[in-house]
Amino acid sequence: MAAAVASLYRRVLPSPPAVDFASPEGKRLFAEALAAGTMEGFFPLVSCFQTQSEPAFCGLASLAVVLNALAIDPGRRWKGPWRWFDEFMLDCCEPLDKVKAQGITFGKVACLAHCSGADVQSFRANRVTIHDLRRHLLRCVSSQDCHLIASYHRQAFKQTGTGHFSPIGGYHAGQDMALILDVARFKYPPHWVPVQLLWEAMNTTDDSTGLLRGSLLFPIFLNVGVIISDRFMLISRQNTAPSSLYTVSCRDENWRSMAKYCVEDLPNILKAQNLDNVPALLSCLIESLPADAEALIKWVVEVRRKEEGGLSLSKEEKERLFLKENVLQQVRNTRLFTIVHDQQYAKNPCCNCSSSSQQDSLSRIAATVCCQGAAMLSGNLTPRDSFCCRETCLKCVQANGDGLKTVISASVVSEGNEQGVDMLLPMSSPVYNSNSKNNVIKYPSSVDVLTVLLLALHPSTWSGIKDEKLKAELEALVSTDNLPDDLKREILHLRRQLYYLKACKEEEHEDDETPSPKQKC
Repeated sequence: MAAAVASLYRRVLPSPPAVDFASPEGKRLFAEALAAGTMEGFFPLVSCFQTQSEPAFCGLASLAVVLNALAIDPGRRWKGPWRWFDEFMLDCCEPLDKVKAQGITFGKVACLAHCSGADVQSFRANRVTIHDLRRHLLRCVSSQDCHLIASYHRQAFKQTGTGHFSPIGGYHAGQDMALILDVARFKYPPHWVPVQLLWEAMNTTDDSTGLLRGSLLFPIFLNVGVIISDRFMLISRQNTAPSSLYTVSCRDENWRSMAKYCVEDLPNILKAQNLDNVPALLSCLIESLPADAEALIKWVVEVRRKEEGGLSLSKEEKERLFLKENVLQQVRNTRLFTIVHDQQYAKNPCCNCSSSSQQDSLSRIAATVCCQGAAMLSGNLTPRDSFCCRETCLKCVQANGDGLKTVISASVVSEGNEQGVDMLLPMSSPVYNSNSKNNVIKYPSSVDVLTVLLLALHPSTWSGIKDEKLKAELEALVSTDNLPDDLKREILHLRRQLYYLKACKEEEHEDDETPSPKQKC
């Protein structure tokens, strides 16, 4: 006979200090706060509220609730035709299997918020006061476009467990109590807590790092720029999609080497070199790039189950693909792309002139992307390397009556189960090398990524160039002033992401590269 596995059905909420939301006292606090206007954020949050699906997914669940409450469009499908944020879609900054096993740091949650189209302002507990907490809390609960996520230690409330994330749904100013919408609903119900205790819970020290555990993560109003500090994170909803074709990725740890290169190495290289023309300068930069430079900026494609798409694209799929193709074409219309492309061709002529090698590279990329897409579409926490792409093939589908578009179809196998996945592939007009009639590139390529990276670097990056004429010429090449609107939005979004990663790199240095604590329920 098999031994019975111990299990739990919820926990009794320690009260005091907490007050159960559904209790008579909790209802009274809610009614009074509602009358006072400090429950405005509660309704969009509760409309999108969900229970974390894994014991260590409190950060992912809290962020998914807030992103959906802010009505941010993820730009990709969740299930069927529906676009909606789910925990399993929040994996661009940390692999889900790693989060499941270890939890997630506050910094990674902020990274996910950025990747999902939100701006973040962060602070650390030892640099602000409880009065700052009340001020920001009041600001968020009094509006529907501002939500706050708290990162705290449960023991301050006499609860079991350690570090935890949950959204704050309201505030009772008279009794100075905040409503925690606990995403671990299998454990504790929503509950009111004294703000003084919440502050203390966010000021506990993690034994493994010696750092203050607590932080806040909350969205602010539209059109507010990113400000990085060491304490809270304020996240604002953007008016446009976070990105169309390109995004900064910090999912792999190599982003640190690229952040160092962009912030420290590149300016020093520019100061040290005595160059007098743009091609020579770009050649020098290309030679100095870290081996994994292309992993920092990745192109974003859409995947779908093969059976959901059939032989045509929907109107929305066509519109999204058109926008990606428009951005890709605008990148390739820049003079900077032409110079970078020629430099890359001169460096590796055999690699670029062969359409067959390009096809092989595209097939490898497609196999990887389709495996990632299959893992996401299945809602599976199985590591992505356990998905195997059996085959890929190019096919053309109807774009809602507007001609044919290219789709890569793949058969992906995991644990004996096979599923068909389509990758919607953006294409531009063919790009030819100036000295060759060979078709060089139609699909997104490393040359595009490098061009976009140079455009996205902060303008001050080039201030160390000694030759004033060269500096002026390069600054004109990377300026966003004359870029088409779609590409300009894309580049400015990437600049915001790179700025945030730069700030994260500086914070790591300030903390002697000690990792921040990871939160589990």
